[in-house]
Amino acid sequence: MRRREFITLAGGAIAAIPIATHAQQSAARVIGILSPEGPKTGNVDGLVQGLRELGYVEGRNIRFEYRWAEGKFDRLPELAADLVRLKVDVIVAFVTQATEAAKKQTSTIPIVMVGVSDPVGAGLAASLAHPGGNVTGTSSLAAAVVGKQLELLKLAAPSSTDVATMFNPTNVTFQAQQVNAAKAASQTLGLKLRLIEVRTPSEFKPAFDTVVQERKGAVLILIDPLFIANSKTLAELSVKSRLITMTGYRTFAVAGALMSYGPNYFETYKGAAPYVDKILKGEKPADLPIDQSSKFEFVVNLKTAKALGVEIPTSVLGFASEVIE
Repeated sequence: MRRREFITLAGGAIAAIPIATHAQQSAARVIGILSPEGPKTGNVDGLVQGLRELGYVEGRNIRFEYRWAEGKFDRLPELAADLVRLKVDVIVAFVTQATEAAKKQTSTIPIVMVGVSDPVGAGLAASLAHPGGNVTGTSSLAAAVVGKQLELLKLAAPSSTDVATMFNPTNVTFQAQQVNAAKAASQTLGLKLRLIEVRTPSEFKPAFDTVVQERKGAVLILIDPLFIANSKTLAELSVKSRLITMTGYRTFAVAGALMSYGPNYFETYKGAAPYVDKILKGEKPADLPIDQSSKFEFVVNLKTAKALGVEIPTSVLGFASEVIE
């Protein structure tokens, strides 16, 4: 081969590379992620890992469009509308309010929900077995575990009969479900609840100050994306305030709160991957039964217990899936 011919052929091959790459990117299926959280929680990594195990590699045959509300629930409708305008192949929506926002924006794009406590009660699906619309996915049963959180709190600190309960009223549907569950469980357990509204991070310290001033024996922090995104700050405040604290998310206990009991959201997100896979292969959301999470984590921070002078009964520690010492 002559040198000039080689250069021409090589130049043609090089010129073709961007075209092939562009074609590959164009062929990638697009997954929209809609969440009231921020990216720092890492929960969505469960979905990415689950899809990778099913053969989907970001940048090769799949692409993600992330829309984070950063704890501002009023932004969810506009973020959902943005994903619909992009005509993504599937929307993965985290928790009830994000799923509701997506469903209001589209009845045709498939929606895979993650961590929705009561999809039927919220009007997102006709039934767990037969969703019947464009929404399917996983249910976390997070509201249902509130009773267990209070039960464990009472077992760990039987003298604490007054429990302050922090919730975010801007997360309307999900928080209402948890608050109702807390009220019902407190009556059964003989506990007194003091509901405290917390809407923004600027209200965290005043909320803890109120609990201390009112001399409540313990604090229950309900599961909410705003609280999850600021779990380290809330855990530090609970320790500084010397309060017995139960939360619904593992990172709180790791950061120093006394206990946590709730769904493993990494695994819950990962559980959404098979739904995305089936939908991309042509199955309809209406025909895919909703899965209910069965994996829950109970974490106890013994370092914090010692600092607070709290003796956690051996019977309670026996329930723990993780003990931090």
